Formats: sequence, structure tokens, C-alpha cells
Amino acid sequence: MSPYLYSLIRSDSFFEYVMLGSKGTKMPRGDKKQMMTYPVVASCAQADLQLITFCVHQLTKNARESVMLNELRDSLLPKLMSGEIDVSKVEVPTQPNSHLRRFHPILQSVPTTMKGTTMETIINAVLAQMQPFLDGFQFKQLAVSLKAAFENAERPPQQDRGDLLELFLTAKEVEGCSPKTIAYYRTTLEHMTATIAKPYTQMTSEDLRDYLNGYGSRHGAGKVTIDNIRRIMSSFFSWLEDEDYVVKSPVRRIHRIKTAQVTKEVLTDEQIESLRDGCSCVRDLAIIDVLASSGMRVGELVGLDISDVNLQERECIVTGKGNKQRPVYLDARAKLHLSDYLKTRRDDNPALFVTLRGRMKRMTVSDVEARVRELGRATQVGRVHPHKFRRTLATRAIDRGMPIEQVQKLLGHAKIDTTMHYAMVDQNNVKTSHRKYLE
Repeated sequence: MSPYLYSLIRSDSFFEYVMLGSKGTKMPRGDKKQMMTYPVVASCAQADLQLITFCVHQLTKNARESVMLNELRDSLLPKLMSGEIDVSKVEVPTQPNSHLRRFHPILQSVPTTMKGTTMETIINAVLAQMQPFLDGFQFKQLAVSLKAAFENAERPPQQDRGDLLELFLTAKEVEGCSPKTIAYYRTTLEHMTATIAKPYTQMTSEDLRDYLNGYGSRHGAGKVTIDNIRRIMSSFFSWLEDEDYVVKSPVRRIHRIKTAQVTKEVLTDEQIESLRDGCSCVRDLAIIDVLASSGMRVGELVGLDISDVNLQERECIVTGKGNKQRPVYLDARAKLHLSDYLKTRRDDNPALFVTLRGRMKRMTVSDVEARVRELGRATQVGRVHPHKFRRTLATRAIDRGMPIEQVQKLLGHAKIDTTMHYAMVDQNNVKTSHRKYLE
């Protein structure tokens, strides 16, 4: 090919071709006169040179047309798969024209159906509409590209509805989500799948909006719950988009649901004292003091072992969300009551808090919630739950001037916005600060 290439370089059409094809690139060193001085290894006839020049131009043209056809396929295929473009009523000639007659065997091996219309019919319809604008080479490339794209995009229903969900949950598990989070994701997405009854690749934004609206009406769910479902769906369809199962996540068009900011109650010092007075055993007293002084989650409380507590330093190591460990701290009252409780223990259970009846075993979240709720009723404090102690600690810490970053560390929040939701600033302190700084 050396003589042909050299002859092509020496031709006038080469320089015109380079200048037309260049986009901001620099010409090589030297000019045409200098290149003409290079020795010729072998000559080439003018007819051969014209043929070579024609072939180069034709190859370039075909390459550009292939790029255009790929872009056309990428834009048409998602609309065909989602049903946005309906070709079920397009009539395909029973006697294909020369192009269809030439390339028809390519389309014979596609038996799969989609919305009552075979893929072969859809591909033939697209080809019939595009035929006036394409030459033979372009037509063949489009036929091959459509067939390959349909084969890659069409997936069995059981994989679309079952395997994709399992793959997503596995990915979340690898990312470090807890079993409870995985179970919540599974329940939410399975309910969505059963209600909409469509493959994930065919679900639209309208389908998901109708589902969210209907879920709130049927179950009486609040806006916070609906927005949590929306976030889970967004995570799932974003994963499908990243893994190339869908072209674009339909949840992109569904924005965050605005919720009212409700001021939640916190426990007063008098209420906490009433709960302490209502305790009938030293274990319950220790639970109240540990929750009130540390602000730990109830799940972290029941997961504590005796070995995790350092009474001398008045601190303990808890394991929070995402298996992240952090230190929490106890006050003097919690240290004394917890020490008195441990002196009454005669079992070998490693758990810090155990049941009192029957065989002593580790308390569960439900056990602690039930006991705290009973204490609230008995002392007429009202509705009391373990999380209320956590919110009370955060609010009290901020009211007394503790930096919000340190409160975030104390509560084990990944984002400071979460800490701000927990902490309800006392309005009296706001009034005092206004008089101090602004008057």
C-alpha cells in the first residue's frame, strides 16, 4: 500500500481532503513543495489514484453515516421499547422492495413479541419508513443495529421483575446497608412491583406518580412516608440506569415531596424525674438514666454488652447504623444506677440489659419500648418512647451552647442536617438571644 498512499499524498485532492476534514488541527511540518521533493518508491497510474481517492472518500462517508445511524438507533429504540412510538398500525408491504428483499434474512430470526407486535414487524416498519433516506450500505447497517439493540434490550420478564430487584438488594448489601434497611427496601419495591404490574423497563413517571398518590389514599400515609417511598424508588431506578437496564430513570421527574415542619415534644426535667420515681426496679432506673444521659438509639442500647461499658470513665462504645462504632458518655447519676444494677446480676449473660422473668436473655427493642411506654402511662407523663430521650438530649445540648458539630458526633449522625431535625431550640432561648444581640 506504500506507493498508493504516497501517490495519494502527492495529489491535490489530498490537501483539499485534509483541510476539509481538519477541525482545529495543525498541518504537519513542511508544505506541498517540500513533500513533492521526497523520492518516489513506486509510481501509480492516474486511474488507480482516482480509484483510491474515491475509496477514501467513500469510507469516510460510510463512517460518518454509521455514526448518524447509531445516534438514530439510540434515540428511536427507547421510545419503541417504552411504547411512546406506536408502530403496531404501520403497514409493511407484503412484497418488500429491493432493499428489504436483499436484507430480509437478517430479520427472520427474531421470534420475540412485544405489546402484541413482533420485533420483526417493528424493525420492518422502521426500515420501511427510513428506506427513502438511506442507500444500500446505510440500510443494512440500520437493520443490523436495530436487531442487535432489540436483542440486548429485551429481557425475560422473570429477570426483569425478580432478578433485577435481587441484584439491586445485593448491591445495597455490598454498600453496607443493614439487614433492616434491606428488608425495608425489599418490602417497598415488591409492593410497587405488584401494584404497577409492569416490567421495570416499561414503568413511566406517570405510573410512579399514580402509585404514590394511590398509596397515600389507600393506606392513609403521610407525606413523610410517601417521600421515603419516593427516595427508595429513586435509588432503585438510578441503579437500573447506572447498570444500563433503563435509558433514563423515570423518578428524575418526580421531585422531593414537601413536608410540614412539625415541632416535636421533648421531655422536661420534671417529666424525667417522674419517670425515675415510677421505676419499680433498678434495671428500669438504669435504662432511663442511660437513655437520658447518652442519647443513644434504642437499638444501640439493647446491643450493648457489659464489656462495652467503662464505668470508671463513664463511657461506653455503641455500634450504630452501618456498623459504625462511636463512644457515648454517661453522667454521674447513670453511673451509680448502672453500677447498682450490675451488682444484682447473678447470670452469665454478656448483655448489659436482660429480661427479669424466666430465663434471663437480652432485651429486645420491643421490650424496652413497652417498658418505657408503661412507665409513661403509670406516671401520667404521656406518650413516652426511647427516641424521645435522644431528641431531648440534642435539644438540651444546643440550648446550653454545645456546638452543633459536637452534638452531631454525640448522636452519630452522618449529616448535620439530621442533627438539626432532632434538636428543637427552646423559644425562650431565642428570645433571650434576640435581646442580648439585637437590642
